[in-house]
Amino acid sequence: MSELQTIKIPDIGDVDDVEIIEVLVAVGDTIDLEASLVTVESDKASMEIPSPVAGVITSVLVNTGDRVSEGSDIMVMDVAASSETAAPEKTPDPTTTSDKPATSTSEAAAVSPPKASNTGAGTSSVSPEADEAYKSADEKYDLVVLGAGPGGYTAAFRAADLGLKVLLVERYPDLGGVCLNVGCIPSKALLHTAAIIQETQDMASHGVSFGKPKIDIDKLRGFKEEVIGKLTGGLAGLAKQRKVDIAHGYASFNSAHTINIKNDQDDSSRIAGFTHAVIATGSKSIRIPGFPYDDPRLMDSTGALALADIPKRLLVIGGGIIGLEMGCVYAGLGSKVTVVELSDGLMPGCDRDLVRPLEKRLKADFENIFTGSKVIGMSALKSGLKVKFEGGKAPESDTFDRVLLAVGRSPNGKAVDAENAGVDVDERGFINADSQQRTNIAHIFAIGDIVGQPMLAHKATHEGKVAAEVAAGKKSYFDAKTIPSVAYTDPEVAWMGLTETAAKKDGIAFEKGSFPWAASGRSLSMGRNEGLTKVLYDPETKQVLGAGMVGPNAGELVAEAVLALEMGADIEDLALTVHPHPTLSETLNFAAEVAEGTVTDIYVPKKR
Repeated sequence: MSELQTIKIPDIGDVDDVEIIEVLVAVGDTIDLEASLVTVESDKASMEIPSPVAGVITSVLVNTGDRVSEGSDIMVMDVAASSETAAPEKTPDPTTTSDKPATSTSEAAAVSPPKASNTGAGTSSVSPEADEAYKSADEKYDLVVLGAGPGGYTAAFRAADLGLKVLLVERYPDLGGVCLNVGCIPSKALLHTAAIIQETQDMASHGVSFGKPKIDIDKLRGFKEEVIGKLTGGLAGLAKQRKVDIAHGYASFNSAHTINIKNDQDDSSRIAGFTHAVIATGSKSIRIPGFPYDDPRLMDSTGALALADIPKRLLVIGGGIIGLEMGCVYAGLGSKVTVVELSDGLMPGCDRDLVRPLEKRLKADFENIFTGSKVIGMSALKSGLKVKFEGGKAPESDTFDRVLLAVGRSPNGKAVDAENAGVDVDERGFINADSQQRTNIAHIFAIGDIVGQPMLAHKATHEGKVAAEVAAGKKSYFDAKTIPSVAYTDPEVAWMGLTETAAKKDGIAFEKGSFPWAASGRSLSMGRNEGLTKVLYDPETKQVLGAGMVGPNAGELVAEAVLALEMGADIEDLALTVHPHPTLSETLNFAAEVAEGTVTDIYVPKKR
């Protein structure tokens, strides 16, 4: 029986990172305790990293020239095979390949977002042949994926492209998960509609007036459903082209190598055996105890996107991204929207200078915004939902036609009986995963919302590819320096890397270049002047540490900043890159010029 353990870089003293100048072992080598694995070099000295255990090398995760720091994964070792002369054969097994890594082991940046865990040490694995339930399974697959959201279907499709026999299990009738069906995509369709309505109203000040919009809610709902249908139908076609088997039903683990799939439609069930599995079951909306959830006027984001009607007055509980996006939708459609947020400001965690332009506009578009306030009670009346408030400038009570609860999401890690497979799930439902997305059971992977913040589809898709590639025998691992965040409000807010809030809290030295969109010809030509682009950089090296922007289409601008951070670009790189004019994208260029002191589009007093 294999017992896989991920070997990490130990404490390397007072240096932040070191370069690997020589890899001293290869896959299949039998290693004694304290045997040297790699040689690393800092600007002070070179040293060999010893093995903390004896065993057989099953995977080498680094190459010469990679930079690593304390805690970086470097090897996977079968510690149960230490008495053998070579690692046992496994087909397929991600630990017996000498392929080059799919992603580089570049230096882990201080601005990386938190993962639920990066500790793969101590993982274990049971072979399918040793699992009695596997022997009697109705069908057998190389890889089973639980959950067909962006992370899940990406993992399934990538694994199929790499030659694995794949089963993708989804509890709902359509593929795509929350994001495609009741999240990212339908909300953007409705946000686009709301933005068009708002834009036509704003044009009155430019001499172009339109009549009051007539909203056919059934047609609007149909437009949203059409968008969803095109994408989910496309996924079904992609699965068929790749010969990925699809099973609809509730999946739960029976053992370390089998799952039970129950179909509620006909109450049938089937047992599927697997060599590897990916848990991609996502998250669900958090509920506050004591609210009247049997009343359909109390909605979560799924209910709000169903667009049953356009309420005269809507209360949004939670001033985060989801709450504010849905507030923008309903305000654009004609609802009087009130937002209540427990924190002192909207969008907690985002820098205040990025939130201020948004908050200023929302105060004009919304009926009320109450920060530092909370809901302490709610009762269902015939006239509406009566809500009691506490704190801030909120009234003692008020009545609304509908209430949207958007106070966050909780992971679905406990929904699949993962403990039956030996997978550790914490009390909140998160599942720890290492940089190869392995859980504590080496052949079972976890991706997406269940492995920790940020709960974003674009993080899940990249994690899904890593899990699939490792399951197929590649030495891939997840090593993103940052995960960008975007609020698709009006104006949009986007940021990546180090924030000023985090830098000040953690005592990280930084300098900043900031460019106001009031000086952007493109922004002014759109009738918008409230935007801002800023870039944070290291005072010594001038390397980009973070960036943020607020304004129309800000979400389309942040990717360049992400690439700059990933490539180790400095302020000069951004400032010297020729951007097209007039565009919103050049505001990042101007922000870098402000940092350099070379900007000519605004006047910045010279530093003394």
